[in-house]
Amino acid sequence: MNESFDIAAVTYDSTFTHSKIGELQRNLVYHYLAEILPSNQDLDILEINCGTGHDAIWLANQGHRVIATDISSEMVSIAKSKRHSKNKNLEFRQLDINKLETFNSEHSFDLIFSDFGGLNCLSPNQLRHFFIAAEKKLKPNGSIIGVIMPKQCLMENIYFMMKGKFKQAFRRNTSNVVIANVDGGEVNTWYYNPKDIKKASTKLFNTNKLKPIGLWIPPSYLESFFRNKLGVLKILSSLDMLFRRFTFLSKYSDHYLISLVKK
Repeated sequence: MNESFDIAAVTYDSTFTHSKIGELQRNLVYHYLAEILPSNQDLDILEINCGTGHDAIWLANQGHRVIATDISSEMVSIAKSKRHSKNKNLEFRQLDINKLETFNSEHSFDLIFSDFGGLNCLSPNQLRHFFIAAEKKLKPNGSIIGVIMPKQCLMENIYFMMKGKFKQAFRRNTSNVVIANVDGGEVNTWYYNPKDIKKASTKLFNTNKLKPIGLWIPPSYLESFFRNKLGVLKILSSLDMLFRRFTFLSKYSDHYLISLVKK
């Protein structure tokens, strides 16, 4: 899997991080993080699947102490190149999420964070083992926040059905692995509804928050289609903010944010 993300690293920022759709979805994530994370406390945060480091830098700029990790050496290398010398509370390391139990740190963490489908790279069995390993890395009352892709995506359904591509419209709706193309790299992907995450983590975690991300903002691979429709994207972004209170819609969005608190 690391080879696939090494390939994707070269273009990841241009195709997602700095794309208009990517920015709109990420702004929603930051809006929810600002609501969830305490404003008067600096947290020890472990980020997994950090990609090129955009979220880790944002978290560090909020005053938190961040160790950000990714399986891809190329992703980590690009992330390190962005690290400003004043970010003394930010560190990047290479780590396979499936080897989280081997990760050595001087302290445990208040939060383990995974943005934009990192946990979708885990099979159901790997996901269960991840929660076991993560629980041991967290402080009492520590939490996991994941941004995850569900088995349905309303905007994806609408787009492909309008094009008559019905198989693609419902490609996520399976419990089997799907081979996803990530900027030229092939990545094994499993889609999980909120109930799947709750079931896999229920022995160790309680669900705290659930929020839809990209109910109306489309998936990033539609960036070229919407490039000259910025007015439409603005309306769709406003609709996402309007519908954000309806947690049951999380399983129909491009992603959803779920917050789990250690029992």
